[in-house]
Amino acid sequence: MTIVQCDGPVTLLGGGALGEGDLALALARAPCLVAADGGARHALAAGHAPRAVIGDMDSLGEAARLYAGRLHEIAEQDSTDFDKALRNIDAPLVLAVGFTGGRLDHELAAFHVLTARPDRRCLLIGAESLVFLCPPEIALDLAPGTPFSLFPMGALRCASQGLRWPTEGLVFSPAARIGTSNEVTGPVTLRPEAPLMLAIAPRAAWDAVIAGLMAAKRAWPPR
Repeated sequence: MTIVQCDGPVTLLGGGALGEGDLALALARAPCLVAADGGARHALAAGHAPRAVIGDMDSLGEAARLYAGRLHEIAEQDSTDFDKALRNIDAPLVLAVGFTGGRLDHELAAFHVLTARPDRRCLLIGAESLVFLCPPEIALDLAPGTPFSLFPMGALRCASQGLRWPTEGLVFSPAARIGTSNEVTGPVTLRPEAPLMLAIAPRAAWDAVIAGLMAAKRAWPPR
């Protein structure tokens, strides 16, 4: 049983680097707030009370006392706090802030979680970029000239329309062929054959990416 169930999008707040206005921007579109461990400190500083705090509870500080009735401790150390929280949220979309920037190993671990939880639609929001795992099919209404990248987390093909450099027939893999630094020429459609393709768009494309993820009709099954 999941810890948080919500009919609308959820903001998931991590304890990492948080840009000015990041939390307010996410909450404007996803008002249900959940904190992953140390993200509760960011919530406290911003004057917000998360519906739940999920994690191993090693980074809470004063928030541990103030949010005592909302703590859901998962003590195992085989997964990150991002993973612990994401797998326990049942919502149509999770907007994750406070998980990118700072330590590179933490950021790479966040990308791993997106791939490990393909049944959880999640958008990682960074200072400059948005990252999400492509669903089986997604349509994005992006402006021509928008930078757009594809990064495979395993070997797969990914059909596409609306990109300057087509991907049809290509076999992607992290050690052989990647799809970074592409460019939008019109409305974009992506159809990856497996839940292994990360898409990267500029932060300015926020509304279009959220709309595309919310409208995607199919979802990957859990691993």
